Amino acid sequence: MKELITTLVNGKLNLQSSAVLKKAIAAVKTPYTMIYLNSNPVEWAPYSQERMLKIAKDTGAALTYSDRLKSINGEIKPWPVTDYQFGSVREDFDFGAVWLCSTEIIREIVSDEDEDDLKYAALYDLRLRISEFHIITHVKEFLYTELDADSRKSGEKLFDYVNPKNREVQAEMEACFLEHLRKDGALLEPVFKAVDFESEKFPLEASVIIPVKNREKTIEEAVKSALGQKTDFAFNVIVVDNHSSDNTTKILSRLAEENRNLVHIIPDYRHLEIGGCWNEAIMDARCGRFAVQLDSDDLYIDDRTLQKIINAFYEQKTAMIIGSYKLVDFNLKEIPPGIIDHREWTPENGRNNALRINGLGAPRAFYTPIIREIKFPNVSYGEDYAVCLAVSRNYQIGRIYEPLYLCRRWDGNSDSNPDVALLNARNAYKDSLRCMEIDARIV
Repeated sequence: MKELITTLVNGKLNLQSSAVLKKAIAAVKTPYTMIYLNSNPVEWAPYSQERMLKIAKDTGAALTYSDRLKSINGEIKPWPVTDYQFGSVREDFDFGAVWLCSTEIIREIVSDEDEDDLKYAALYDLRLRISEFHIITHVKEFLYTELDADSRKSGEKLFDYVNPKNREVQAEMEACFLEHLRKDGALLEPVFKAVDFESEKFPLEASVIIPVKNREKTIEEAVKSALGQKTDFAFNVIVVDNHSSDNTTKILSRLAEENRNLVHIIPDYRHLEIGGCWNEAIMDARCGRFAVQLDSDDLYIDDRTLQKIINAFYEQKTAMIIGSYKLVDFNLKEIPPGIIDHREWTPENGRNNALRINGLGAPRAFYTPIIREIKFPNVSYGEDYAVCLAVSRNYQIGRIYEPLYLCRRWDGNSDSNPDVALLNARNAYKDSLRCMEIDARIV
């Protein structure tokens, strides 16, 4: 195998540097280059490298990757990955631990760089450029075992990319991605449609929307947090109770009797997901001019939050506002990384960079006529991301960088610790959303 494959280990060589990557690839004398994405040990199954090499040759792939097993705290678990789509543009797409690359193709790509200026994004840039003209092949076989040195729950890793320490990295990733969009013809210039807030009449200025199912431990706090907002305009709280089987419905019925501003909806259709519940709320005649998000286990940070959000609509004249939030445990004690403000994307260029990141922040608020036209996909993961992308295609998204609500992270969260199958399904769905959105922008 040595006469066919040269191995490069990112953890030892720092291949994220374009200067280092270019020099390393230039020195390779074999037809294939195997890039280890980190420095964790990998144990290959017998003849599996030969298997990967044969598939790379047979398919003509520029980049080949495979499923793997993971050794986590001494336990071996199957750890498959997902198929690469042209919408798989997040820098942390899971390729596993190893790329097998055609040396000729990647040497041509990296030598085409005029400047050796990338410090953090060389491998990200390389695989984006591979995907523009070449084949990326996923081998759905467990070819090796990888030691997982990160023992955190999957839900605890969700916010790594928004850590302020990584902002320089994110800026570099963004620059590479924008060039990729430009080549595809999908880059949008900062020209936005105007928004007319008087285009329709509404019974109220705002509605706080809370979809819920089986949240008896938290729903009352969430509702009271919304009802307790102090504003200079009329608003209501619309809770879509998705046929809860615990005490959630009883709690909401009691609260609705006590508060005329609480609208308690139980949909006729029994198989709605979170997105479908949102559609029930925004299409209801009692929905206000602006529809403002609050999850059923979260709380607004104070009683002026709703006023701040609506003020921002009129000040920034946008179709959508996204705020910031503070991560807390069930008892509302702050937990790392603390405040999530998504400063890695800007109002001016956010709609392009939004395709690269996995979420745009919260709480989200929408000008109701526009979100009624778009509507939410009837899913319980990625529904918010889908509509954010669709809104941003034509309209500017406003920002509030101060924290507006407390986001609870606890075992009851749907994303507290999803297994690999669920993670893969979610990531594949979001990649499919990116595919559709890129196509729409090209069109």
